[in-house]
Amino acid sequence: MVDLQRPEFIYFDRQIRPWDDARIHVSSEAVFRGLNVFEGLKGYWQPDGSLGVVALQRHYERFQRSAKLLNMPFDYSWEEFEDAVHGIIGALAQKDNNIWVRATLYMIEGHWGLGQRTDLCLQAFQTPIERPDPIEVGVSTWKRAIDNVLPARIKTSSNYQVARLARMEGRKRGYAEMILLNSQDRVAETGGSCVAITREGRVSTPPPSEGVLESITIDIVEKLAAANDIAFERRPIDRTELHIADETAIIGTLAEVTKVTAVDDYAMPGTADLLERLADLYFDAVSTGNAAAELSCRHYT
Repeated sequence: MVDLQRPEFIYFDRQIRPWDDARIHVSSEAVFRGLNVFEGLKGYWQPDGSLGVVALQRHYERFQRSAKLLNMPFDYSWEEFEDAVHGIIGALAQKDNNIWVRATLYMIEGHWGLGQRTDLCLQAFQTPIERPDPIEVGVSTWKRAIDNVLPARIKTSSNYQVARLARMEGRKRGYAEMILLNSQDRVAETGGSCVAITREGRVSTPPPSEGVLESITIDIVEKLAAANDIAFERRPIDRTELHIADETAIIGTLAEVTKVTAVDDYAMPGTADLLERLADLYFDAVSTGNAAAELSCRHYT
């Protein structure tokens, strides 16, 4: 049986290699200080038989911004990056699965900003074609760091240590995911997705100033909302609003638009369907080539 979380190939040191050949020295900044930035990319099979990666160029640009903010060299052109992503997908794609690619830039040489050299690693994993099931979530006791401590707009593994702690807390409480609050005790995001609610006929989600990653998926959902006359706004959200919302969903590359049925055991009343409509619109967009998904498509034999 094939282990889907240990694929046969990996992209490392500018070429596709056997999984076990990708190694980083224990003294590197990547290992010693956890110095890396990353992106999560999702590819969907299209009706014409190609596989399209959602908003690949926008992910590439955010990848560059994260590296810049951590002062990490980033010397991969757009063309090289796109070819590398499609290369690892081509090596591992399966017709009965979509695919998720984690692109990570590791600091492999240099210390304290001197003599630095980075390397791009691409891991690709199979994901179900089926849409994610609804989940129940809780509000974590752990909080998002503020911008001048560890900026949420830097997509680095260090920013996800709190997500790990929150996810373990949630597991003990019986929740599939946990919502993190910010330093003002307002809603930030989950460990890996943004949060959206529906109230009074409007979809609301916190802006980046609330300690939220600058989400590409949220941008796509906002475009779909505008094209379908669904009121959509970015504003601060209080914790108590999670308990009285008409709908709640988590939104991200892997989560897509996942319906939340309860928050802290407060059940969603089911009095609105705006987020459900956006879930349908999003899945349709990424699966059928809607321009809002900005797909980078290639055919694989």
